[in-house]
Amino acid sequence: MKYEELTHKIIACAYEVYNTLGFGFLESVYHKALLIELTKAGLRAESEKPLKVYYDIEVVGDFSADLLVEDEIILELKSVENLAKAHEVQLVNYLTALQKDVGLLINFGPQGVQVKRKYRNIRQDQQD
Repeated sequence: MKYEELTHKIIACAYEVYNTLGFGFLESVYHKALLIELTKAGLRAESEKPLKVYYDIEVVGDFSADLLVEDEIILELKSVENLAKAHEVQLVNYLTALQKDVGLLINFGPQGVQVKRKYRNIRQDQQD
């Protein structure tokens, strides 16, 4: 499944969760509900999956992503008034350190679901 198709399915699941629950719950509630929706949509999703953090080509630590979908897409979930630039930068840093290409920052906020699609910057020497 291509990234675009996969991210569209994930976003549809996030909207389903928001349409059912609305705003005002803790992030953990949206996290559990989204995991249920992703599974219902036929997607393989893992909660708090431990992943290796890389620096250059060396493993330097471990990290647990909020959700990892199809072993490809990292989901970082928030339940805040507004997303901050720091949230976006944090996700890009996760993508880089975990050597994943695509991530979604999903906020279950008072105005609805906010989604930011982020990509890891791939250096030229990693593309060959």
